[in-house]
Amino acid sequence: MAEFTSPTVRRVQEALAALGLGHEIVDLGQSARTVVDAARAVGCRVDQIAKSLVFRLRESGRPLLVVASGAHRVNEARVAGLVGEALERADADFVRAETGFAIGGVAPVGHVKPVTTLIDEHLFTFEEIWAAAGHPNTVFRLRPADLVTMTGGRVTAVK
Repeated sequence: MAEFTSPTVRRVQEALAALGLGHEIVDLGQSARTVVDAARAVGCRVDQIAKSLVFRLRESGRPLLVVASGAHRVNEARVAGLVGEALERADADFVRAETGFAIGGVAPVGHVKPVTTLIDEHLFTFEEIWAAAGHPNTVFRLRPADLVTMTGGRVTAVK
C-alpha cells in the first residue's frame, strides 16, 4: 500500500482499508479535478467517473452527498423531492466543514461527519467506476455496489 502525505488522502485510505474490500488509491500525478481530466487520466469513459457533489439542504442546513455519473447533471428539483427539502449549492467552506475535503477531491468515504448520500443509478451500468480519493490528483477504482456498502447511500435517478 502506497503512503500518502496528504491527510485527506490518508483519511480516505484508512476508510477504504477499514472496509476490507481491497481498494487502492492511485496518484495520477496530474489533476483529476474535472470528470474529463479524471477519465482521460485513468482511461475510462466520463460516465464511469463517480463525482461526489455536496449540496446544502435549505431548511435544515445539513449536507447531502450525491454521487453522480460524470456524464450527468444533477436534477436538483428531482433530488429535493427525494429528500423532502430544497437544495442549495454548497460553497467551498461548507463542503470542507461538513466533509473535510476541498471541492475537487471529495471522496465518497472518509468524511469528518456522517453525510446522507444518494447514488446515481446510472453508475450501475458499469462493472467498474472511479471515484476521487481526497485530493484532486488521487482516485480509486471500485464496483458500483461498493458505493452502497461504503456510504449506506440510496440508489436512485438523480438526473
